[in-house]
Amino acid sequence: MVSLVNFFTYVLTSLLFLCTHNTVQAIAQWPKGGSTRFYEFKVQMLQVNKLCNTRSIVTINQMYPGPVVYAQEDDRVIVKLTNETPYNATIHWHGVRQILSCWSDGPSYITQCPVQSGQTFTYEFTLIKQKGTLFWHAHFSWLRATVYGALIIYPKKGVPYPFKYPYEEHTVILGEYWQQDLVQLERSVMASGGSAPIADAYTINGHPGPNYNCSANDVYKINVVPGKTYMIRLIGALLNMESFFSIANHKLTIVEADAEYTKPFTADRVMLGPGQTLNVLVTADQKIGRYSMAMGPYMSAQNASFQNITSIAYFQYIGATPNSLAIPASLLPRFNDNLAVKTVMDGLKSLEIGQVPKEIDMNLFFTIGLNVNKCGSKTPNQNCQGVNGGVMAASMNNNSFIRPNISLLQAYYNHINGHFTEDFPGSPLKFYDFVNGAPNSAPNNTGSTNGTRTKVIEYGSRVQLILQDTGTVTTENHPIHLHGYSFYVVGYGSGNYNPQTATFNLVDPPYMNTIGVPVGGWAAIRFVADNPGVWFMHCHLEIHLTWGLSVALIVKNGQGPMETLPHPPADLPRC
Repeated sequence: MVSLVNFFTYVLTSLLFLCTHNTVQAIAQWPKGGSTRFYEFKVQMLQVNKLCNTRSIVTINQMYPGPVVYAQEDDRVIVKLTNETPYNATIHWHGVRQILSCWSDGPSYITQCPVQSGQTFTYEFTLIKQKGTLFWHAHFSWLRATVYGALIIYPKKGVPYPFKYPYEEHTVILGEYWQQDLVQLERSVMASGGSAPIADAYTINGHPGPNYNCSANDVYKINVVPGKTYMIRLIGALLNMESFFSIANHKLTIVEADAEYTKPFTADRVMLGPGQTLNVLVTADQKIGRYSMAMGPYMSAQNASFQNITSIAYFQYIGATPNSLAIPASLLPRFNDNLAVKTVMDGLKSLEIGQVPKEIDMNLFFTIGLNVNKCGSKTPNQNCQGVNGGVMAASMNNNSFIRPNISLLQAYYNHINGHFTEDFPGSPLKFYDFVNGAPNSAPNNTGSTNGTRTKVIEYGSRVQLILQDTGTVTTENHPIHLHGYSFYVVGYGSGNYNPQTATFNLVDPPYMNTIGVPVGGWAAIRFVADNPGVWFMHCHLEIHLTWGLSVALIVKNGQGPMETLPHPPADLPRC
């Protein structure tokens, strides 16, 4: 009895202490994980020898690609980041919903100041009801070209996959490689006012493959047993390109997209934009041999330059002679095959009936596309190398987003004025034929406004957002990513969005975090704004993000501690 009284006394004393220090709310709202996974990330330089040259690249733990983060559904993940390079750094956990953990989302100057050289910061988040293939990457400047890795979330113990368990699993990360300092490259591109140079190579798990100079042995390989089925976790970690992927003479059965199960859909090839992930099943059902796994360019923009040398890896059967010729992947589509992209998108359906919002509280309409601003430089040959002597830009609703010089989330949370406005338009100021009638007399009528303009959303709002590609400068497929949320892709199509003729799937649409808005077309997404914070929405083609194709969505607090953004962590970096 005495021990029971002591226990209640302890509880009451603890509660009084918490109330006195005003921390009950913060403690109550941290979601609890199943297990806790600890990782230590050190941002370090690594010397690599690729494409006949040796150079130092920025990595995590001197690994390229970086270390895999393994977890299970509902686990809590804690990652201590220590920056041992001369560059600023942050890590974004792409696709993690960050329920009540917006401070750990990672985009520089949006949810945090960068982790400066010699500093540390600890990311903490819980993978609530999430399982599948995601990834992490740097979110400062263009460092994510080499700073990335897989985030693999297994189902809870005892919960099977909704398909026959594969013989083995392999992760395949598609990337781009430059023989330049990526931070300096971004600065020089911005200073020029022009476009970005093409990558020196495509890579599969960091390997260019035999089509590139000095790369005959710089090749990734999967050894397979005849007759067995393999699951390949495909991750699009490219910087400025989208990419097709195929395996010679083998079918790919998609069973998951953006860490959500899909109805099985079989294709000869798939396309991944930056930020997108797919799990595919592949059966080794061909004659014994060495088969090419190939990634090649998808470029939907007009008159854009790109790297056209295919990256090759090997899908090699046990029993094949070590130096046998690889059977080529002849099924890679032409670089601008929009139909091949649409065919795969058409096949993506959620495995289960989704909780798609049927009624809408907030209708938004965002145009997305490129711009050319007039030259204002006294040295136009150096600084105005865009179309017709202008300066390249990109925008949503014709506003090019400018990141502040402090964390936007901190400015919002602490009510610091002067760093952002809340006047981002919910629809274009003017409606016209966005695809075929867009202004195109660059730079005279192709300019954008600019500013750190945000869109405020009430907690719990059921949001529908139409993303409309525009033909200013050029139409293009844009991979649009929303931080802090996944969304239902309820519709998409070519041309201008027309609510009278648009067809929506409100039964089993794919549930994604990154949607490739069709070239010269539109996509409609729906989500419930049930996660408070400041959430970045942007094109995942890094050059477009640099040019301003982004916006910050502020989701306000709801009622009570479980709907309220907690206070910032004590070690949050300062700018």
